[in-house]
Amino acid sequence: MQSDVSPDNPDVEANWSPVARRINKSTKLADVCYEIRGPVMDEAKRLEDLGQEILKLNIGNPAPFGFNAPEAMLDSMTHNLQASQGYADSKGLFVARNAIREECGRVGIPVESNEEIYLGNGVSELIVMSMQGLLNEGDEVLIPAPDYPLWSAAVRLAGGIPVHYRCDEGAGWYPDLVDIQTKTNRRTVGLVVINPNNPTGAVYERGVLKSLLTWARQNELIVFADEIYSKITYDDVPYVPCASLDEDVIVISFDGLSKAYRAAGFRSGWMVLTGPLDRAADYIEGLNILASMRLCANVPAQHAVPVALSGAQDIFDMTSSGGVLYEQRELAFDLLTQIPGISCVKPKGALYMFPRIDTARFRIYDDERFVLDLLRDKRLMVVHGTGFSLYEPDHFRIVFLPSAPVLRVALGKLSEFLSDYRQH
Repeated sequence: MQSDVSPDNPDVEANWSPVARRINKSTKLADVCYEIRGPVMDEAKRLEDLGQEILKLNIGNPAPFGFNAPEAMLDSMTHNLQASQGYADSKGLFVARNAIREECGRVGIPVESNEEIYLGNGVSELIVMSMQGLLNEGDEVLIPAPDYPLWSAAVRLAGGIPVHYRCDEGAGWYPDLVDIQTKTNRRTVGLVVINPNNPTGAVYERGVLKSLLTWARQNELIVFADEIYSKITYDDVPYVPCASLDEDVIVISFDGLSKAYRAAGFRSGWMVLTGPLDRAADYIEGLNILASMRLCANVPAQHAVPVALSGAQDIFDMTSSGGVLYEQRELAFDLLTQIPGISCVKPKGALYMFPRIDTARFRIYDDERFVLDLLRDKRLMVVHGTGFSLYEPDHFRIVFLPSAPVLRVALGKLSEFLSDYRQH
C-alpha cells in the first residue's frame, strides 16, 4: 500500500508513526468543567484510598444520608422488570408521559399532548440534548451566576457560548433583569432559569418570573426552566412554574425523580415543551433525532414515574415546619452564621447553603485552595463558589442533607478550621 508520506503531502510529517501518536481529548472539551466532581473530588478519593473517612457536604445525593425513595416506587419497578427488557419508545413509556402530563395540569403547565414530553436518563442527559439540538457555533445562552455548572458545560460542548447573568445576593439572589437586558444580543437564543435555585436556594416570586418571560418573549428566546427542586420549598413559599405564566414563550421545563423522590440513581428525568411550538418545528425534529439516537431512556425507572407523581407526596412533610429537611436547614443556617466571617442568605428551597466568606479576614484569594485545605486538614468536603461561575472567590456550597448530629460535627470542624486559617 502506498504511503501518504511524500514531498507532495506537506501536511503529513515525514517522521510520523502510529506508535508516537498522543491521544488527546477533543478540543470541544477545552473549556468544559464540572467542579462538583472535579479536582477536589479527586483529592477526596485519594484520601479515601489511604483509609481516611471523608465527611461529604458537596453533592445533593439524598440516598447516602438516609433519604430513601418511596417503597411504592421500588415495588412498581420490580413488578415491571419482566416487561422492561426491551427498548421503549424513544420519548418514553406512554404511562410515564401520561402521568407527567397530568402532573403538569395540576401545577398549571399547559401541555397539549404526550408528544411534547421526553423521558431521559436524568435531567442531565436532557439538558445536554436540548443544547445539542439547538446551538450552532457562537450562539449564546444566558445562564445565571452562580449557576449549576452542567448548564455552562452543556452549552460549551454544543458549540455555544455561556453568558452569565448576575443574580443579586443583596436581593435574595434574584436575577438582575438589567444585567440580562445588557447581555442580550442578536446571537442570544436562550435563557436558563433555575428555580428553585441550585446553589443559592432562592425561590423566585411570580413577578420576577413574569419579567424574565416578558424579556424572553420580546427577544424570541427559548426559556429553559430547570425546576428539579420544584417540590422542595420552605416557609410556605410557593413554587411557580415558568411555563404556567406566558403561553406566548417557548418554555422547556425540566424535572425528575432525583431530589423530591430521593431516587437520584434511577436516572429518570423529563422535559416538557410548551408555548408556540409551531415556531420550533425544526428544533423539535432535532430533539426527536437525538432522542432516537440514544434509543430510549432507562425503562425500569420509567415505571416508577406514575407511582411517584400520583402517590403520597411525603416530601412536603419533610420540608414543612418540624420536618427533617426544614429542621436541618434551620440548624445549618444557625451554625454557619455563628462562625465569625461567615454570612448567608437563608435558602427558601432546594438542599443547599451558599454562604459568603470574608476573604479579607482570611486572606483568601483562591477558593479552590480553601476547600482543598479544609479537606486535607479536617476531612470535610464542600464546593468552592467559583465552581459555580462566580468571579470572586468568596462563597462555597454545602448540602444540609446530613442528620443534625453530623451537621453539628461538620460545621464544628469548619469553625475550628477557620479560627486560624489564612492563605499566604
